[in-house]
Amino acid sequence: MTIVCKLNPTPEQVVKIEATLKAFADACNYVNQTVKPTITSASSIQNLVYPEVRSIYGLSANLAVRACARVGANRKTAKLKGKPVKSFKPTSVDYDARIFDFREKDWTASLTLVDGREHIKLVVSNYQRGKLVGRKPTSAQLCKHRDGQYYIHIQVKDEAPQPIKSDNVIGVDFGRREIAHTSSGDQWDGKQIQRVRDKYNRVRASLAKKATKGTRSTRPAARRLLKRLQGRERRFQMWLNHNISKRIVQSAIATKSVVAIENLTGIRDRTNAKPRNKVERFRSNSWAFYQLRQFLEYKGLQFGVEIIAVPPAWSSQTCHKCLHIGLRSEKSFKCTNDSCLWHGDSNWIAANVLSLIGAVAVNPLRGSVLSCERIRATESPAILSLG
Repeated sequence: MTIVCKLNPTPEQVVKIEATLKAFADACNYVNQTVKPTITSASSIQNLVYPEVRSIYGLSANLAVRACARVGANRKTAKLKGKPVKSFKPTSVDYDARIFDFREKDWTASLTLVDGREHIKLVVSNYQRGKLVGRKPTSAQLCKHRDGQYYIHIQVKDEAPQPIKSDNVIGVDFGRREIAHTSSGDQWDGKQIQRVRDKYNRVRASLAKKATKGTRSTRPAARRLLKRLQGRERRFQMWLNHNISKRIVQSAIATKSVVAIENLTGIRDRTNAKPRNKVERFRSNSWAFYQLRQFLEYKGLQFGVEIIAVPPAWSSQTCHKCLHIGLRSEKSFKCTNDSCLWHGDSNWIAANVLSLIGAVAVNPLRGSVLSCERIRATESPAILSLG
């Protein structure tokens, strides 16, 4: 878990922090430009440029090592996306146990900067105090946020409990109209977040126009208001996803269940390849399904709830009763199997099918919902996708 604490540096410490941020970013850019792009191993990069990084940029030994590791990690991420690492900005520095220390006795962070060690005061609330009391974190990240203030992102590690072993699976269907719909009946409407997104999009567009084409008096006021509104939509989305993920994990704990979610990796690229109007593209790209998945995964790890991602193909078009492909129209689903003819909410259907797929993924030999043989014998592409 990452605990974000605001720093309260002195003017002299601000100068040193800025110098460290710039030196670290310059070192990362030097490493990225000097070492061949195909090399992604942090140790290999370090062997090639470590002495030069220390001598040119005046970084301590561990800061130089962290710079090499930052480049290696970013290259690995970029390689998965098929894109190169372009450049690094002076906005953050990585710290390990040798160059960072949290001091509970005076609530300061001890950080190695370019001109030596500094003890910087922390601005903490009751939440941060509760998470940090009695802890000895060994890693952190010094960051400069968009508001121009400095923060320390402290990583706190715990031993994760053993995950719950169960054949009971809660399926969770993600969507834009309904942010999440579970097989246990819980659902969260997406109308509220859609209204918030549309509102802020309209306000930003209006203010941006006034900030560039308005009068001499309206331009500064529009820019100030734009800055004040910055991040409100993002924070509301984060709050909403925290609440949804918390409810789902609590339900799994109460029923001793595993949670099966949709694996939507790459869906944004696939949908953007289709012809759509500007509004639809904006709404689709604002869909924060990956953040919700991240929140579910770390909360599940924290409380011993196993979260598994399963293939979602055909899940909203497959009947959960007979596993035949049916007809879906918007939110409605109707089974075309003459011996079944079940009809109802398509999102609830999808959640139940995801629950069946999750049951097979968790225990293919003796699933409590359906036996493995019956599921693999079905004509449903959603179930057959498990192999």
